[in-house]
Formats: sequence, C-alpha cells, structure tokens
Amino acid sequence: MKSPAFLPCNDGARLGLGGAPLGNLFEAMSDGQARAVVDAAWADGCRSFDTAPHYGHGLSERRMGDALRGHPRGNLSLSSKVGRLLTPQAQVPHEQHSYVHTLPFVQHWDLSANGVRRSVEDSLQRLGLAQLDAVYIHDVDAGTHGPNAAAVLRQVLEEALPELAKLKQAGLISHIGLGVNDHDIVEQVLRHADLDVLMLAGRYTLLDQAALPTLMPQLVRRQVALALGGVFNSGILANRVATDRPMTFNYAPAAQVWVDKALRMQRVCDQHGVSLPAAAVQFALAHPATQIVMLGVRNADQWQAARQAEREVVPADFWLQLRHEGLIPAEAPTPEKAAWSGERP
Repeated sequence: MKSPAFLPCNDGARLGLGGAPLGNLFEAMSDGQARAVVDAAWADGCRSFDTAPHYGHGLSERRMGDALRGHPRGNLSLSSKVGRLLTPQAQVPHEQHSYVHTLPFVQHWDLSANGVRRSVEDSLQRLGLAQLDAVYIHDVDAGTHGPNAAAVLRQVLEEALPELAKLKQAGLISHIGLGVNDHDIVEQVLRHADLDVLMLAGRYTLLDQAALPTLMPQLVRRQVALALGGVFNSGILANRVATDRPMTFNYAPAAQVWVDKALRMQRVCDQHGVSLPAAAVQFALAHPATQIVMLGVRNADQWQAARQAEREVVPADFWLQLRHEGLIPAEAPTPEKAAWSGERP
C-alpha cells in the first residue's frame, strides 16, 4: 500500500505547517523565532510540514530541517519543491521576490531533468535529510511564465515529471505533484500525466472557488491527494473584515469585488456568531478532495488560532445562508453536507 502523502495531527486534525514565513516572507524572523514556530506546531501534534527553495532562497529549508531533524523520520511528512535553482552570490538585494534578509543566493528557473535532480539533492542537503515525502513542481502556471508558459508545460511533461519518477524509484522521494496558485495548469498537466499529490493555493477557498467545477471532481476521481494552501487568500479571510484596515488577496491589495464579497460574508458570520477564519478553514476541509490544509504562521499564537478555527462550532444554518445569498455555490460541499453523507467532515 502506498504511504500517505500527509499525516494528520495527533488528534486527527488535518492541518499542516507551511514554511513560507520561515523564509522571511515580507518580514524577517530570527532563527530562534522560526524554531519556536516549528516546535510549537510539533508539540501541538502537527506532523505535516512543507517548504521550498524559493522561501528565503534556502532559508526556510535550512530552518525546517534544523527543527525537524531530531524527530523520528517516520513520524512526520515533509515536502519541498523544484523549479528554481539557487546560485551563491556574495551580495544580494535586501528583498528578493518578497523575501527579506534571504540567504546569499539568487534563483533561476530550471525545469530540465538535470535541474530537477540537482534541486532535490540541494534541498536534501539544506534539510540535512535523506528523503522527501513529496516534491512539487513549483509555480509553472501562465501567470508566472507568461509567453513562455507553453514551453514550460512541455518541459514539465517531458523532463521534470520523468526525472521525478526516477528519483521516486530510487527512494529519494515518495510522492510527485504540482505546487501552484492556478488550477488551469493542473488540468492541463492531468490531460497528459498522473499526479500523486497537489498543493493548490488560493483557488479553493471560502472566497474563491475557481477550482470547484472541473478540477476538484478530477482530484477525487483520480485519487490525487490535495493539500490546500492560501485558505485565507493571503490575508483577507484571516481576521475580521473591516473597511478601516487594508485587505490583501493573492499577495496584493484586494480588488473591490473581493472586498465587497468578504464584507457580505462577515455580515453573515456576525448574524450566526461565527468567526470568518473558522468558516474559511472548515469550508476548505469539507471538500472530499482535501486531505490537509497547510498554514503559514509566524508564531505559536497564530498556530493556536488556526487550530481553534478548525474546532469552532459552526451552525448548519450559517452554511445555508451563505448559499441562499449566493456567496458559495450550491454544489460546494460544506461540513453539514459532509456529515449527512458520511464523508470526512
């Protein structure tokens, strides 16, 4: 039997720790602060962790490896990504790709077979480990690559995926997938290849269900294990929505259409005594395709807040009202629907 791609928390909760903040995304944290985040999540039962070379140009991988290396390897699930190679450079900008105070490397794209193999080997060196539970091909969507997108897709199919299959056969990795912010590229790849896992950020959330009509059913049918990231859409759903604070969506100031929708959702939350983060986490977990939700947090308090959001009692009438007001699609699974059907919550 194939080993699971993700491990639940010790109490069965399906939350994992994402490593972008550990790479100093937007603002710096010390090594000690980063270690405290991983230690707090581990102590609370978290057993699934994700990182990437992109996150701080190797900084997140180094910190994640340092924090996890002392734990029994079979008791945790750890993933990283390929697509960007790191080259040492003595002088680097203060900020690179939204990461500050990175390690002294610059990145460049390389999805060739040799580049993918080197990326995995480099990641294992930074982590100080011998094997990864999952490797995702990172950010291969048209929004990232523009006019080169078709060539990138060909290289993913002809070089990156076959090389990852060889690494899987050699025992260096256990599961192969994509790590993207766009659902269209996933559907394009699935027309030509099978995937074990998918990390999808921001495209199946309480606010944005772009992946619902076509991709999510495919994942269920083809038994692709889904890790959802960005369930707060990079901030707009992370706290109470109010017009007197800035709101971000997809790592940028939120467009008015998303602000208006979030404000309407906040009003429904207020009517039912529900916190918006709880609705966001529980909606993401309710789809039968979802295996785990990965959370990027900066401290133990943020991790505990997310855990509380998963446990918060949300009345069935809340979900019914969201549907009635057209704020979520009628066909979107919600916790009370899953309970009626006997599926996972």
